[in-house]
Amino acid sequence: MAKKEKLTIAVLSGDLERALAAFMLAVTGASMDMEVSMFFTFWGLNIVKKNEGTMKSKGLMKKMLNMMNRGGSKRLKLSRFNMLGLGTWMMKDLMKQANMPSIDEYIAMAKDMGVELIACTTTCGVMGISPEKDSFRSEVGSLAGAAYFLSEARKSGVTLFI
Repeated sequence: MAKKEKLTIAVLSGDLERALAAFMLAVTGASMDMEVSMFFTFWGLNIVKKNEGTMKSKGLMKKMLNMMNRGGSKRLKLSRFNMLGLGTWMMKDLMKQANMPSIDEYIAMAKDMGVELIACTTTCGVMGISPEKDSFRSEVGSLAGAAYFLSEARKSGVTLFI
């Protein structure tokens, strides 16, 4: 039996268009029978944070960061032309008109297709996020550090940073 090709994606950005691109590539890779893992780190953790609830964090600066940066897929904004939310609304509407999945649909689709979603414990501490599974969406299969990502990237034919 031939070994599957592997795609590893490091998702560093929490911008809507970059999240969409990352998931589009992930589900496309999975549809091509590739083993796909997505490693969410720094602002990319916002994509897989729960939409509801508050984040537990210790220390004044981390609490302030979490208050300003609540995260969750419903709060993602465009990196350019956000225009106080109007650009983000327009992009979501254009995607719906083009029958493109929403970010939440992409996340569910990726999980259903076997894409491994991993939250970075190394940056959870920096970002003031409790490195526990209950801080993240149910689709997140595991939490791991930078060494795990490098181990996965070393085995991958394709490694992308988005």
